[in-house]
Amino acid sequence: MKCIKTIKEGKSYTLGEIRRVSDIEADERVKGGYWKFVPKSEWKATKGKSKIEVVTEEVETQTEEITKKTKKEKTK
Repeated sequence: MKCIKTIKEGKSYTLGEIRRVSDIEADERVKGGYWKFVPKSEWKATKGKSKIEVVTEEVETQTEEITKKTKKEKTK
């Protein structure tokens, strides 16, 4: 079994699609010019658990400090 990846888009497959096929079928497809060989680790990465990106936004709340000014009356 070999892993192949599309390098040109066709009717039945999309660009960048990775498939795992038999050795003979892989050789024939690569000779056609639409596919190239890729390592098995690249194929495994696409078939593994899907990674979900979580985007969190931090909202800063503005706090206003209210200071009270006291007037001191001086007695003379």
